[in-house]
Amino acid sequence: MKTVTLPKAPRVGLVSLGCPKALVDSERIMTKLRSDGYDMSPDYAGADVVLVNTCGFLDSAKAESLEAIGEAIAEHGRVVVTGCMGKEADVIRERFPAVLAVTGPHQYEEVVAAVHDAAPPVASPFTDLVPESGLKLTPRHYSYLKISEGCNHRCAFCIIPHLRGDLQSRRPDAILREAEKLVEAGTKELLVISQDTSAYGLDLKHAAWPWKGRDVRAHMTDLVRELGQLGAWVRLHYVYPYPHVDSAIPLMAEGLLLPYLDIPFQHASPKVLKAMKRPANEAKVLQRLRDWREQVPDLAVRSSFVVGFPGETEEDFEYLLGWLEEAQLDRVGAFKFEPVEGAAATSMPDQVPEELKQERFERIMDLSARISAAKLAAKVGRTIDVLIDAVDPQTGGATGRSKADAPEIDGEVHLRDAGHFASGDIVSAKVEDSDAHDLYAVPV
Repeated sequence: MKTVTLPKAPRVGLVSLGCPKALVDSERIMTKLRSDGYDMSPDYAGADVVLVNTCGFLDSAKAESLEAIGEAIAEHGRVVVTGCMGKEADVIRERFPAVLAVTGPHQYEEVVAAVHDAAPPVASPFTDLVPESGLKLTPRHYSYLKISEGCNHRCAFCIIPHLRGDLQSRRPDAILREAEKLVEAGTKELLVISQDTSAYGLDLKHAAWPWKGRDVRAHMTDLVRELGQLGAWVRLHYVYPYPHVDSAIPLMAEGLLLPYLDIPFQHASPKVLKAMKRPANEAKVLQRLRDWREQVPDLAVRSSFVVGFPGETEEDFEYLLGWLEEAQLDRVGAFKFEPVEGAAATSMPDQVPEELKQERFERIMDLSARISAAKLAAKVGRTIDVLIDAVDPQTGGATGRSKADAPEIDGEVHLRDAGHFASGDIVSAKVEDSDAHDLYAVPV
């Protein structure tokens, strides 16, 4: 018998930084490269070229990206840079002239072409096999589903439109086709992401496309209604509180959509919101939160807030704390305002001193922890569904998440007597205890 020697596939080392949207970009690039015959490596060892997907949202993120590029250059030498910081190619090339190529965010063809130039692919019908659902950097049982790129808002602290452009929505049939393949491949939770999920389809004038014998509009409500029929948990992220978000609440009551909303409120003081160029209807939002919870009592709302925005007074900050006491949000993240080159807020007067930012940050996190502890304590004794993320056979324990918890940003459910389960299982569990962030339960 004749022995067939397969050609050695070039190997690409991948370093992916930044938000889930950047992670989706990395997955798409990785899928395309794998279909072109490349091997993928999570580190530099044995790689023919290293690809660094950068973040450029904040100065601290830029510093992390530059550090990662520098490390890749030092450890390997052959480096291609892509992602948000690719918009500042001159900065990258000045610091690291040895970089082979620099491309911007979601420029898939350009970055793949740069990798081809750095390490030409070797065609082989034996190795050019990719699952129909594509390759993933997340665990098999949950997947990020990006429905649009860019943003039409011009918030004073943000440079996302500069980095990623205006809103560019994907066709609903393309999104649903991707989601269906992911579920068929084992995804139990679809995390819907974008810069502004509520605005989905606005640029497409909410036109409809055929899907499974019916027309589906490019509209958030219509899209998530269809996603909810695929058999996986569907979780919404980055939802601005536009009026039509109200129409998603009945879908939660029907069980088509998880009772969870990630809404980037950023602040509550009308004066600060106006300076941020954000909608300043905090009173109406409180009433809508009450209305939503009447329809879906288990609704979990998470949000993020910026403290120390230029011009923020103690009165503004106290207003925010009072608003949070009334809103009783389930999960709260806070960030100290950080100047970003190109953002309008960076050059605003009345910049808040760093020590005052830190003091306000600690106060808001203390309050949010107290609210979270009380809300989680109210769940003790209840039976909830838990999606298992990891199992420890040695201890017999497992960690997972309830419907109120998104991966990596929210809390966890710690299970005892759960060593016989596997990642991706959804189990019923009785809550036995809680702390400020997590629940402790046992399968029933």
